[in-house]
Amino acid sequence: MGVITQIIVNGLLAGAIYALIASGFSLLFNIQKFVDLSYGSLYVISAFLTYLFFTKLDIFFPLSIVLSMTITILIGIIFYKIIFDPLRKYKENKITLLLASFGLFTLIEGLILIIFGAGPKSYGFRAQEGLSILGANITKLQISIIIISILVLIILSIILKKTKLGISLRAVSDNKTIASTLGINLNKISIITITIASILASIAGISIGLDRSITHTMGLKAILLGFTAAIVGGIGNVPAGMLGGFLIGQIENFGILYLPSEFKDAIAYFVLILFLLFRPQGILGIKTREEFAG
Repeated sequence: MGVITQIIVNGLLAGAIYALIASGFSLLFNIQKFVDLSYGSLYVISAFLTYLFFTKLDIFFPLSIVLSMTITILIGIIFYKIIFDPLRKYKENKITLLLASFGLFTLIEGLILIIFGAGPKSYGFRAQEGLSILGANITKLQISIIIISILVLIILSIILKKTKLGISLRAVSDNKTIASTLGINLNKISIITITIASILASIAGISIGLDRSITHTMGLKAILLGFTAAIVGGIGNVPAGMLGGFLIGQIENFGILYLPSEFKDAIAYFVLILFLLFRPQGILGIKTREEFAG
């Protein structure tokens, strides 16, 4: 019983992070209509900015988080305004945009390596003694990460379903031309979407920094698992991305009951391949293969 409970808890913690990243992926996909791999760099940037402000500059941790999120949002908007929006106006296809986003991700990864070095970095918090819950060991910090992530995702769902902003976001996602004729400001909605997605990436990146060490290479795993979660749930469908995140968290952790721990990530990618082959629209999504075409 204790082993199963521990796996569920581990899966819930991992799934909360994946759900945040998958939700951000889906939000951006709704507006940009291509898979933006540079989103993974925002996740890394937020984690390292918090490390810089808190550990190196000795700024109060909550203020470090606010500064990190603010700068991450600005960087996300700059990426969009300087790179992706101009490329779209030049009628570049989705493959070009995908390659540009991957090139940007690689550039940011290299810059972080140059600035902070290759070794793992820690926020320096003292290790906490775990609490025993139904035989599972979990720290108060990990509980906080799960609760905060779930609350953020609930708030995001309410915004998308119940507010005027959410209606506008869905309208732009469905058809930009019609949304524009209805008086919706497409540029404003794009900026708001990028802002929300950047906040989600920041929360995920900072959460990882609180739970373990951060490295300049951690963005690649975030991209792959976040994208996997988005596909499994249904890319473009934010609540479905949340579901996909928690499912992938549980699947990969239960998978290592029967396979060596080295196969943990491979389990998630195998699930991704299965969905791409047999249900590319995901569990709750309605997208088709054509959404990924150039």
